[in-house]
Amino acid sequence: MKRFIWPVRVYYEDTDAGGVVFHANYLKFFERARTEMLRAMGHEQDRLMAEGTIFVVRSVQVDYLLPARFNDQLQVSAEISFIKKASFDFEQQITRGDEVLCRGIIRIACLNAETMRPKAIPENLQEQLKNEY
Repeated sequence: MKRFIWPVRVYYEDTDAGGVVFHANYLKFFERARTEMLRAMGHEQDRLMAEGTIFVVRSVQVDYLLPARFNDQLQVSAEISFIKKASFDFEQQITRGDEVLCRGIIRIACLNAETMRPKAIPENLQEQLKNEY
């Protein structure tokens, strides 16, 4: 499938006392790339929520390989690796040039915004995810 890339700059607020990116902030970077991928496909999450659909993180598997530091320019990728009726998996990486700093597999569940119960991914989005990404 196609890989979406989103650039991220590391700000001072992203780092810990040791001067490297705090581990939880890599998850924020992953989230930004997923959100921007959906936006690039024409799907704003606030609009989906108004239509009764939300996406939540179901599970996360992350490997931290090398540290990112203040002012680094990073590339965060998002690629759909698996789609089911009510969930899909992203394979994601954070790179600095040719170096892979972090990689993860994030499972996203589709829920009914009112009941918070699983629901099918909207058909038009599911088709786009299968065909474009």
